[in-house]
Amino acid sequence: MADLNIKDRTQEFDPQDIQDNKTMGILAYISWLVLVPIFAAKESKFARFHANQGLILAIVEAACWISLAILGALTWIPVVKIFAYILMVALYLVLALCVVFTVLGIVSASKGQAKEFPLIGSIKILK
Repeated sequence: MADLNIKDRTQEFDPQDIQDNKTMGILAYISWLVLVPIFAAKESKFARFHANQGLILAIVEAACWISLAILGALTWIPVVKIFAYILMVALYLVLALCVVFTVLGIVSASKGQAKEFPLIGSIKILK
């Protein structure tokens, strides 16, 4: 099986912080509810870790939906039609991957774990 390079950073966090902020970690993955832990749990490193990953997912999802809307508007142009449909399929696959990452993030937060996502886990928006 391929190595997904999932880095487990759970040991870097205080067990009490993890216990107190599991709910905030879960909220971080529910679309724009990521704003709740960003503003309500500023002092929690565990919540910020999950909020960072949730924010990245929210940004990727928003970019996909905006791109899909633009591509959908371009499908009436015959020369662009096939290319637009191919890109739309690719964007739907990215959105499906976002759903998988969302489920993995919720499961990880509910178990009190801090596992980075493959591909995007190393991106840091929040400190």
